[in-house]
Amino acid sequence: MTAQTDTPGSVTAVYQVSGMSCGHCEGSVSSEISEIPGVTSVKAVASTGEVTVVSETALDGNAVRAAVDEAGFELVGPA
Repeated sequence: MTAQTDTPGSVTAVYQVSGMSCGHCEGSVSSEISEIPGVTSVKAVASTGEVTVVSETALDGNAVRAAVDEAGFELVGPA
């Protein structure tokens, strides 16, 4: 996970997810990660496998992994 503070009170992290191949995949991953408390924005890109998450504080990696698993994909690691 790459984390950096963009603005006061927000953290941006980029994750690498395997298995996404289309817009529906992007939506599934984004939807599950969006349910994690504190997440304010999620952008998944199937062509690169990158998922950018903006949250109020740094997220628990296990929570992100569980959300990606729930969507049916695999969190490979930091981008």
